[in-house]
Amino acid sequence: MRFAPKAFRRTRMKVTKSVEDLMGWTANLTNVRPVVLKKNPAVLAMLRMATCPPIARDRLIGLSGVSPGLVYRMEKECKLPVQLKGAALDAELEKISRTIERMLDPDIVTWVGRSTAPPSAETRRAATIIADRHCGATADPIIRNTQEARQLELIGKWVRARGYKVVPRESRLAFDKMAPGTYCFRLNVPVKLKEGGESVKIPVDAVVMPKKAKSGELPLLIEAKSAGDFTNVNKRRKEEAKKAEQLRRAYGSRARYILFLCGYFDSGYLGYEAADGIDWVWEHRIEDLAQFGL
Repeated sequence: MRFAPKAFRRTRMKVTKSVEDLMGWTANLTNVRPVVLKKNPAVLAMLRMATCPPIARDRLIGLSGVSPGLVYRMEKECKLPVQLKGAALDAELEKISRTIERMLDPDIVTWVGRSTAPPSAETRRAATIIADRHCGATADPIIRNTQEARQLELIGKWVRARGYKVVPRESRLAFDKMAPGTYCFRLNVPVKLKEGGESVKIPVDAVVMPKKAKSGELPLLIEAKSAGDFTNVNKRRKEEAKKAEQLRRAYGSRARYILFLCGYFDSGYLGYEAADGIDWVWEHRIEDLAQFGL
């Protein structure tokens, strides 16, 4: 209740500015041309929120008759397909443009069909509504990402108070080469998918090498997790179990992987993690990190 409204409003203000820019590029959404989509692929997600009803990604693909790969790459990677170019790309983007223009919400984009330009108050209102729709569709990730950043800040504050030093991003070594008494955030740890198979890197939120670490000891790997309700936590519990399994396969019993929890994690979730040998620390009891040698 303290941080979620602020995080949502801050993001909505940022998205509103992006929608206003989009309006400038498209004559207030009355001229959604392929050239705009080519220069700024990421605007497609906002355009979907300007229609009546707002169009889901897969529905846009079906209505427009375009390749799923085109839409997914534009929205998830903010890029255009590598293989699709020239006239073929323009033709696909034109299909998207026509679909968006045909389905614009007349109660939001109220000026469509007029011969005069809309007043700024009207476009501002429309931009805010579109931004609110966009943020509403992605509310959980917005809040979860903000919560994660707050959790990492709390971990950093706690370890710094105990004399730990952050490893600068530009001078990071491999996680198993960190000096005692150091820590870092968002570090990729190499593991193998299968015995003797391909090597990949898995992201870990916080990595802390204990001050009294012995030779060959690995740092403590901490995953920050938060949940605003009980609904989705059990869907996510397999993610941590898979990471723990990959880490143990690569580093054996030396790998120490724990969760830093805030919010609604019930006994079913905790029991599942415990069965996989994963321990945890509650955010409101952050001092329990000391029990892991920190």
